[in-house]
Amino acid sequence: MSFEVIPAVDMRNGKCVQLVQGVPGSEMVSIDDPVAVAKDWVSQGAKTLHLIDLDGAIDGKRRNAPIIENIVKECKPLGMKIQVGGGIRSFENAAELLNIGVDRVILSTAAINNPQLVKELADEFGSEHINVALDSKNGKVSIEGWKKESEFTAVEMGIKFEELGAGSILFTNIDTEGLLQGVNTAPTEELVRSVNIPVIASGGVTKLEDLIALKNTGAKAVVVGSALYTGKFTLPEAINIISEDL
Repeated sequence: MSFEVIPAVDMRNGKCVQLVQGVPGSEMVSIDDPVAVAKDWVSQGAKTLHLIDLDGAIDGKRRNAPIIENIVKECKPLGMKIQVGGGIRSFENAAELLNIGVDRVILSTAAINNPQLVKELADEFGSEHINVALDSKNGKVSIEGWKKESEFTAVEMGIKFEELGAGSILFTNIDTEGLLQGVNTAPTEELVRSVNIPVIASGGVTKLEDLIALKNTGAKAVVVGSALYTGKFTLPEAINIISEDL
């Protein structure tokens, strides 16, 4: 896995949105057709799509599941890899997504509350299909759509979930997420050094130089949302600068 820039398609109430620090009502972007957005990222050179059902993450109800299924149907035949998170709270939720062709399911709250679920899914479907999201605020992992703070650090949980069979980790630094004020690479670098599985970084990317900084932490990919949607840079520009930085 060479370093990859992955565009985010976050969905709430059937629309593609970008929230500031995950707070409902803070939409800085709202687009009516998430399927068209996903196909546009494909046309711009994306190799992986990052789909998040924010209704599922925040309320526990995966209201955008039909849209996600449509994106999978439209984009998988074009060679896309697709990772999905938000409200995956059970073995059945994860299995349903993997069975329709999703490449990686992203577990967050469910993994923290029931770590054995990660092992069960990895045993059944293979580690490469199981990603655990560790969303960190003030050094602690947050759950339930970032509404609650756990007692664990990302490093502690990363080591634990690697042992349980997770194939990768999505690490979001909530302290910088959605603010468009740049990245803080130190927490990502610490996590990368602590585990042997790929870490996908997220949170705070504002300019092209942020992509290089995150690549230099040893992370294998970065998820980008607000910077792309607000025109800080384009996806082709991001792909170009990453490929030039060899």
